[in-house]
Amino acid sequence: MFSLKGVKSGTTTVGIVCKDGVVLAAEKKATMGYLVASKEDVKIVEIMPHIAMTQAGMVGDVQALTRYLTAESKLFELRTRKRIPVKAAATLLSNILYGGRWSFFPYMVQLILAGYDERGPNLFILHPDGSSLEEKKFFATGSGSPIAFGVLESQYKESLSIDECKKLAVMTVKAAIERDIGSGGKGIDVAVIDKNGFRMLKEAEVEKILEGIKK
Repeated sequence: MFSLKGVKSGTTTVGIVCKDGVVLAAEKKATMGYLVASKEDVKIVEIMPHIAMTQAGMVGDVQALTRYLTAESKLFELRTRKRIPVKAAATLLSNILYGGRWSFFPYMVQLILAGYDERGPNLFILHPDGSSLEEKKFFATGSGSPIAFGVLESQYKESLSIDECKKLAVMTVKAAIERDIGSGGKGIDVAVIDKNGFRMLKEAEVEKILEGIKK
């Protein structure tokens, strides 16, 4: 008999809306039941130069959705000669997820879709039932999200700069790693999306932020 337990992934991902952009962060452990399948799993994926997505849930489903969304976003750009708005990308992904409800298994995922366009910074949360919700402040997904929300609720301010949001994102994921058995791996991934587009922080940059937190 098929079991979902063998293909689930413990996760902590975070999205934070800043004054001038969006910051995403995630730990790097991927699990299969009690087995650590990977310690270096990258859970932040660039969809387009101005849009990225964090991944929580069944790895195969997440990878398939990433391919679909990237392909459709590029087709939109070719047809209209315009960048796809972040809200339109979220609606497209929502429709794909909703359509999956009628298959043998729905897409078992929880996703944060973020980007920067003419509206400014955008953050959307998508669930297996196809629902798409816009968040104005922050969100966390995965098994470590209850711990992450505790840090975010107490530390977030609407006036935070991108540098302050990067520090908060690292602090939040670090707290989840320390208490959530499904979160961990070798380091923390952090990405920024602003008017200049998507950029993944280098390992040395993240280490510098961690050192500042420890002090």
